[in-house]
Amino acid sequence: MNWLLVFIGGGLGSVVRYAISLVINKLGNSFPIATLVSNVAACFIIGILTGLILRGQLPDRHRLLFVTGFCGGFSTFSTFSNETIQLWTDGHFINALLNVIFSFILCVLATIAGLKLITTAF
Repeated sequence: MNWLLVFIGGGLGSVVRYAISLVINKLGNSFPIATLVSNVAACFIIGILTGLILRGQLPDRHRLLFVTGFCGGFSTFSTFSNETIQLWTDGHFINALLNVIFSFILCVLATIAGLKLITTAF
């Protein structure tokens, strides 16, 4: 059953990430905004879920479905890495560096914000 929960969550997360990329990539920007948005949103969600776990309010089966599955499928470090390398090899050095900086800072802040939302709200 655990494998099935991770599978379902991962599939849902991947579909949501794909939908975000379809919407955002229509803007025609050379900066990988869709990946950044997906990763920041996944970090915010995982912060919320971590807060629920710390409070004992997220059963293990939900952790597998949402944290391991959904957030694992929704966020994408491999795509971030590939897009950063592609920016660099295409000569967009500033955008490559900004992608690394923004991704790191915004994802860490989003995780903290999600965690704080849960731990201070209840």
